[in-house]
Amino acid sequence: MKTYIYMVRHGDSPKVGSERTRGLTIKGKIDAQRIANLLIEEGINAVISSPYKRSILTVQELADKLGKKVLIFEDLKERIFSLEDKRLSDKELIHLLNRSFSESTYSLSGGESNEDCQARAVKTLKEILNTYRGQKVVVGTHGAVMTLMMGYYDSKYDLDFLFQTTKPDVYRMGFNGEELVGVNRMWKLNSGI
Repeated sequence: MKTYIYMVRHGDSPKVGSERTRGLTIKGKIDAQRIANLLIEEGINAVISSPYKRSILTVQELADKLGKKVLIFEDLKERIFSLEDKRLSDKELIHLLNRSFSESTYSLSGGESNEDCQARAVKTLKEILNTYRGQKVVVGTHGAVMTLMMGYYDSKYDLDFLFQTTKPDVYRMGFNGEELVGVNRMWKLNSGI
């Protein structure tokens, strides 16, 4: 019996504000409705999210339509890039990501390495797989941590993959136990779903 994890990368969010409390832009809110419409007929058993507001809001519409509560898992939060709870500039972030994906233990002062982030997130993902064995679970997430979780199971989910993802994005991962047996991208840019 397969377990399906639907990785939902959050929608577009403002470029200012704290990492934890930034919400969604108007486009992000519209895309959250599209995600709900895309996943409503999938037979979702649980909706889980990172504790960051933009991630919760991206899956909240689906949870509401299903009559479910969004369950918050702290260790699904985005990689901690620096000590401060503010967004790095795109230039700073790209430099950090390039170095981090070539040196998995590299981190800024007070930040988290790819290796550390992957360990905490994959531990939580394995707990989800065991708790919801044979079910379908939506996981509201972020680009880097999603890539690191997926990359744990298949090395093709790397920095190039991360740079090709969109906000939002949806990937259905099929598992037999804890073994990844397939990934399908469900979000299609041209059709808006």
